[in-house]
Amino acid sequence: MLHFGGNFQRARLILHELGLVRRLLSRSRFWRRMTRLSDLIYRLFHQLGASFKELHWELRYLLDSFPVPVCDNIRIARCRIIQDEQYRGKMTKRRFFYGVRVQILTTSDGVPLEFCILPRACSDLQGLAELALDLPEAAELFVDGGYNFYEWEDYLTEIETVRLQVPRRKNSQRGREPWLEIYKSLVRKYIETTIGKIAKLFPKKIHATNLDGFLLKIALFLFAYQVDKAFIQ
Repeated sequence: MLHFGGNFQRARLILHELGLVRRLLSRSRFWRRMTRLSDLIYRLFHQLGASFKELHWELRYLLDSFPVPVCDNIRIARCRIIQDEQYRGKMTKRRFFYGVRVQILTTSDGVPLEFCILPRACSDLQGLAELALDLPEAAELFVDGGYNFYEWEDYLTEIETVRLQVPRRKNSQRGREPWLEIYKSLVRKYIETTIGKIAKLFPKKIHATNLDGFLLKIALFLFAYQVDKAFIQ
């Protein structure tokens, strides 16, 4: 996932040429076995994330989402993986596409802890509701303006004992302190850097024949980045 853009066939051939794999399974059988391991991959990711939460002493966490397209807007009519308007969304520069939204929670230094994958039409607040957010007491969660919802902010503070650090608008009813807004903006830049590094791992087009395979490859990219960031780097 880190070096071949999710191309399993190319990675397997390289390992076979190096003598690390003596007998190659067929492409279809290999992928069927990977599909059966999908639940294990999701569990491993979140179990490692829970361990990293305990080791993270800073109590600052970052949350954001990024789009992963299945196809461009011009090919939506021919798309076989998904056929639902809830997967239609907009990227930058008013570009529409079919795809999903990946909601990711990281530490302040960019180690992924939790993630969920939703249809692109879902909002950031819907993604926030899908996450467990099992964070330590008095933790600070830095987000962008898309999470500006007072009821959620009060709920997390009172029930989860997590302080949601949301950028305030100029007309905010809860006040806006300039020094605090600068602090939020500086801390939040780390999640944008992390998302940029993860996006570089993705190929131009993720090859998959169905939605489950497409989502599994996204999870594998995130899992590979988590292991690389936490253990190798």
